[in-house]
Amino acid sequence: MKPALFVSVIALFTTTASATNWPAWRGPDADGTTRERNLPTEWSDSKNIRWKVQLPDAGNSTPIVWGDRIFLAQALEAENRRTVMCLDGATGKILWQSGVNYREKDESHEANPHCSASPVTDGARVVAYFGSAGVCCFDLEGKELWHRDLGRQQHEWGYASSPVIHGDLCFVYHGPGSGAQLLGLNKKTGETVWKFAEPPAKTAGRGDGFKGREPGYVGSWSTPLLVRAKGHDELVMSFPTLLAAFDPQTGRQLWTCEGLSPLVYASPVCADGLVVAMGGFFGGAIAVKPGGNGDVTAAERVWLEERAKKNRCGSGVVVDGRMFLVNMEGFAECIDLKTGRQSWEERMPKKGAKGDSWSSTLLAGDRIYAVNQSGDVIVLKAGPAFEVVAVNSIGDETTNASLVPCDGGLLLRTHKHLWCIGGDRKVASVR
Repeated sequence: MKPALFVSVIALFTTTASATNWPAWRGPDADGTTRERNLPTEWSDSKNIRWKVQLPDAGNSTPIVWGDRIFLAQALEAENRRTVMCLDGATGKILWQSGVNYREKDESHEANPHCSASPVTDGARVVAYFGSAGVCCFDLEGKELWHRDLGRQQHEWGYASSPVIHGDLCFVYHGPGSGAQLLGLNKKTGETVWKFAEPPAKTAGRGDGFKGREPGYVGSWSTPLLVRAKGHDELVMSFPTLLAAFDPQTGRQLWTCEGLSPLVYASPVCADGLVVAMGGFFGGAIAVKPGGNGDVTAAERVWLEERAKKNRCGSGVVVDGRMFLVNMEGFAECIDLKTGRQSWEERMPKKGAKGDSWSSTLLAGDRIYAVNQSGDVIVLKAGPAFEVVAVNSIGDETTNASLVPCDGGLLLRTHKHLWCIGGDRKVASVR
């Protein structure tokens, strides 16, 4: 079932987009759902591979697709460069690589290389967020259109929030860390239209004993989400301990809902009239009805899971009233969207050494694609019971990115390669 409240990103673009475009983190509707139905379910490192390209450095960012072009954020650590790579979708040939130099020491976790945020495109420009190195905008030929310095982004685990384009604005979460803020930038010039300073986290608010006072355990790596509620657009963002919604055009705060933990990895998901947000480090989850005013914790919060059984990083997909996600320990979860109750939790099979997962799930019809940190892709049936369709390995390559559909194939980014999985390029079957 398609989420009723999502603002379709494609509908907002003035450029005509094909059904196979994947222009932003989690796709055209920011829900991890593709209309393609002919995606591969079986492959290996030598079978059913269209092409693979060696990458110059490790990275966690997920690629995006516009037409016959693929865009990927990529750090070049030895050169102190933060870049966007553009590749030909048919062959994997690198068409251009543009970016900025940044020579200051920029903190990050060893498992989270720089340039971990996905870029975004509207078919005329590509915008990438590089943390302390700023926000860069390029045309589709790699020419820099503008560059904004937003100041230092300082957190010992780095950053991961991806920019979002809506109309004439580009939304960027410049954080986590001291001075974190959510900004609305003019997508044509980079000028600030509005900004919202992240409020201090209420770290003593959880009842499970977790105070969140350790510096590393306070922060958000979430990407903001556009939803449609009660006839207007809302920009929803998961901050430490707080879910908040804003008027996208002005930045005016519309509502807030409490219940998140001080540490947030996953991006919010909207479906069936609810926005679901999840905390990291066993931080539980909340579901809230959008469209409210002020503090809606008491009036519009539908359910609260105070403490999760396992740590969650990736974002889920929703179909038929069920949310499917994979937690960091490599267990697939099925959650009833209306109640928040877990229907089942099962450990996913694996072929590589590491079955843990940081990646978000992909939904194609009744198939769910989940990735573990060995680059294994586990295909599950999107149903009331846990059912494995296939387990595929490309040879045990570290992977923290998520799968992307691309002309009947799948893009898988590892620390070593960008893989295009699938046979001959073909016109996508969509519905």
